[in-house]
Parts: sequence; C-alpha cells; structure tokens
Amino acid sequence: MRIALLGTRGIPANYGGFETFAEELCTRLVARGHEVTVYCRQNYSAPTYRGVRLQYLPTIRHKYFDTIAHTAFSTLHLLRHPCDAALYCNGANAIFTPLPRLFGMPVALNVDGIERKRKKWNRAARAWYLVSEWLSKFCPSVVVTDALTIQEYYRERWHKESVFIPYGAAVGKVETAAVLPQLNLEAGRYFLYVSRMEPENHPLEVREAFEQVETTMKLALIGDAPYAQDYIRRVRATMDPRIVMPGGIFGPGYHELGSHCFAYIHATEVGGTHPALIEAMGRGALVLYRNTPENAEVAGNTGIPFEPSALAETLREVLTMPEADRFRLRHAAMERVRAHYSWDAVTTAYERLLSSI
Repeated sequence: MRIALLGTRGIPANYGGFETFAEELCTRLVARGHEVTVYCRQNYSAPTYRGVRLQYLPTIRHKYFDTIAHTAFSTLHLLRHPCDAALYCNGANAIFTPLPRLFGMPVALNVDGIERKRKKWNRAARAWYLVSEWLSKFCPSVVVTDALTIQEYYRERWHKESVFIPYGAAVGKVETAAVLPQLNLEAGRYFLYVSRMEPENHPLEVREAFEQVETTMKLALIGDAPYAQDYIRRVRATMDPRIVMPGGIFGPGYHELGSHCFAYIHATEVGGTHPALIEAMGRGALVLYRNTPENAEVAGNTGIPFEPSALAETLREVLTMPEADRFRLRHAAMERVRAHYSWDAVTTAYERLLSSI
C-alpha cells in the first residue's frame, strides 16, 4: 500500500508520543514492503528516514494553530499526491479527514485522549476539541482509540464505535549508560519522570513531593514544552541539589534513563495510553502511576498507584519496600508489555486496518 501519515511533528521522533508512534509504526510498515510518507514540520534536510519518505511543509508557530495549520497544508499536498490510505493523528484534525475521502482516499483517525481536558487550552481550544470529537463520528472512515477507556468514552458520549489499537514499546533494558554521568546520576539511584512540562502532567507536583522525602537518591525530571515557558520556570524554581532537569532527552539517552532508574513516576492525568508509561514498563522500571482509569488500564497489577496528595508518602513506601517485591513488579511490568504492547503486533493491527478500508 501507499500510506500517508499526517498530524504529527514528524520523524525522527524528538518531541512526544505521536512522533515516537509515527517512527515505530512507519519504519515497520516500510520493512513490510509498503510505501509510507510522513508529513513533517521540522526540516531535517533528509528526504527519507529509514526508508520512510519525509514531506516537509510549513506551519504557523503558535500554541493554538501549530497542529491544525500544518495538517491543513499537509492535506492540500495529499490531495495532489494521492495514496491508498491516510492515517491522521490527533482528534483536532478530524475536520480535514473528509477531503481525502472525497478524492477516493480512505482515512483512519487516531483521536488520542480527551484533549479538551488539558489545562493549557483556553475556552476556544477546548471548544474546538469538543467539536472535533463530534466530527469524528462521521468525518473519517474509521476512528482509532489507543485505550479501552477512551474507546468506551466515544461509545457512551458519541455513540461512536472505534477500533482499539494500543501503543507499543520495546522490551528489555539497554546495557549502555552513557547519559548517566553527563547528568551526574548513578544507576539505580534516581527516580525518573518523563513528560512534556505542562500542568496536566504535573511535574511541579512531582518535584514538590520529592522535596518532602529524605533520601540521598536524585530525581531526574526529563522533558520540555514549546509553549509553556512560564510554567516550566515554576518547575525549575528549586534549590534542591538532588533534582536534575536537563530538558528533553531522546534516542539512546532516553532508553538508558528508563533502563537504569530506581523507579519511574508517571503523574499524567489527561490522555489515553501514555507512551512514556509503557516504555518505562518495557525497560523493567518500577512504576508509580497517578491513579486514573487510563493509567491503571496500562499498568494493570504491575505498578504502584498513588493519589496526588499522597505521592510523597508513596515515595517513602517504595524506598522501604523489600527488594524482592520491587523485583517482582519490575519483571511483571516487562512481561505485561511483551504480552500486550508489542510494536510488531501494533503494526500488524494498523496494516490490517488500513488494508481493510
């Protein structure tokens, strides 16, 4: 098949979950013999990446227009360069999906989570996401949800059936640890947090909870965000020498951090399946997760849930937990990812879906 993927920042991944999803899925589709084009916002001056064709197009660099502007340009380009099936990412792009269909191209839309609940959006943006949820009822050929809780939400709220295809992750620790000395970290001696530095992901609450805990371990807060500088300044406003905040780290360094941490803290409350959570589980990290239905669905009984007001106490409990219990949870997390969140299985599911439409 000739397949196009629209709605992300592009590949190689250096921003968030959708970009990692695009890289992992599209490179595997190419390896299976398909022709894949990914529409990109940032120009890497390379026409292809691991066999995937990269189409660079402009956007409007603004918090509220970045995604929809680039997807609009991408859709116009797609109409002039047709494919057999298009995969749009982000529910906000639902409005563009009828256009390829009018030109004979079926469209799958991965809606992600309930984006209008994110605190970073103003009323207009939340209204746009709400309208987009409604548009997803009939605009794309098929809707994809990556969490069963989100699938149920669309079923109950909009009476819309969707196809559940989860996110994927690699299984196993990486042996290298080159990034640790660069951050002044020791293997097994730091808590890890990875996410975009935005309010609904709660890095500030994680930092403040850790500061209440007496331990010689460190906390590595990994992440950044393009339109949240005021909030990021609040997160960074600490005098605690145990806290390390280097910004975003991708590629081998990111995999090393997940492989060698003492525990991973997942504090995100909005969205569907969060890639960083599955990836930490796949690396065999001891996972502490904010107790939401979406996070509990992913972690199952292989992680430790916490309530927001009790994170500091949960950190203390983990520090005193018997090592045998920590080992059991780490091993169970890896096996859960192996059984339910394989990238090869995810690729097969998308391959079958795109072929069927």
